[in-house]
Amino acid sequence: MQRRAFIRSLSYIGIASAFPFLSTRSFAGSIDVISSHAISVNDLPELTGELTLYLGRGEGGLYEDVLNAIKKRNPNFTLRIRRGPTAALANTIMAEAKAGVRQADLFWAVDSGAIGQIVGAGLATPLPSDLTDQLHSKFRFNDWAPISGRIRTLPYNPERITADKIPDSIMALPDSNLSIAWAPAYASFQSFITAMRILEGDKATTQWLKAMNKKAKKYAGELGVVMAVERGEVDVGLANHYYTLRLKSGKPDAKLDLAFTKDDAGCLVNVSGVLALKESKTATDFIRYLLSKEVQTYLSGEAYEIPLVGKLSPPEGIPSLTEISPPTIDLTKLADLRPTLVLMRNAGVL
Repeated sequence: MQRRAFIRSLSYIGIASAFPFLSTRSFAGSIDVISSHAISVNDLPELTGELTLYLGRGEGGLYEDVLNAIKKRNPNFTLRIRRGPTAALANTIMAEAKAGVRQADLFWAVDSGAIGQIVGAGLATPLPSDLTDQLHSKFRFNDWAPISGRIRTLPYNPERITADKIPDSIMALPDSNLSIAWAPAYASFQSFITAMRILEGDKATTQWLKAMNKKAKKYAGELGVVMAVERGEVDVGLANHYYTLRLKSGKPDAKLDLAFTKDDAGCLVNVSGVLALKESKTATDFIRYLLSKEVQTYLSGEAYEIPLVGKLSPPEGIPSLTEISPPTIDLTKLADLRPTLVLMRNAGVL
C-alpha cells in the first residue's frame, strides 16, 4: 500500500460501513469485538479533543504518515507531537513525572525497552481488555499495546553458504566456520544482547561476545550488515528482519536469504509500542486506530514490520509467528540496558 493511497483510505473511508466480525459498535461507548480479529477504522469512534504524543523517531517517516492520516480523518481532533530519540523521550517522561508536571498523554516508542522503563515506574495507565484482546496472545499487556514487531534474524548469502551450514542456536555461532557481520553499537543489537543476558546469564553472554569479537566484522548499522552480506563480504550477519526485506524490495535479485535460530535471543521478537500516561477515552481510542487493520497493513507493507493484531499476514518473505520459535521473555525487561552496555564494554565490543 503506497503512502498517498494509505492516507486517502484512512482519511476518507465511510464511518457507517459495517464489518461482519463486529458484533456491535458504538461511538459513545465501548467496542465489542470478537478476539483475534483486526478492526477497520470504519468501526472506530471519531476522535475529538486534544492529545499530546511523545513520538520516538523511527521508520523513515512512516509513523508520521500514520499520524497525518489519523488527524485528517478526525477533523475535530488536535494532536500535538513531540519528536525525539525514544530513549531520550523516556527519560523526559520520567523527569517530568518526578517534577510533578506530566506533559504527554501518550508515548509511542520504537523499542519495548523504553516502554518497560515507563511501565516499571508505574506511569502507564491500564488499557481496557477489549483493546488488548485484539493482540496475539503472547503480546498482551495490561499497561501498553505493542504496535508492530521485528524478528532478529541471520541474513545470509546463498551463493556463499547453504542454510544447513547455519547453526540454529545463536550461542553456537562463534564456533562455526562462518564469516560474520554485526553492528554492536546499534540499539536493536543491544536489546538483543539484553535478551541474551536474561536468558543465558551474564557469564555466557560475555563469553559469546568475546568469541564473536575475534571473528566478526563491525558495521555502523544493520542495513550496512545486510548490504555486506549481499556483497559477499561475509557469509552471514545479525540484523532485524526488515533490513533484508527493504534491500530486496529495491533489488529483487539481491543475494540474500534469512535463517532463524530457535528458542533463544537470536530469534527475539521485539516490538514498537504505545502507552497512555493519563486516563483518557480519547487516548485509548487513539491507540485503537494504531491497532486498526488499515494501520497494521500499512506498516507491514511499507515498513515490513510484523502485524501483531488478529490474523493479518506478515510481510512477504517472513514466516508467520507460529512458524518460528522465539524465546519466551518479558519484553519490558529489555529496559535494563545499563548492565548490558557495561558488559559489552568489559568484553571489548564497545
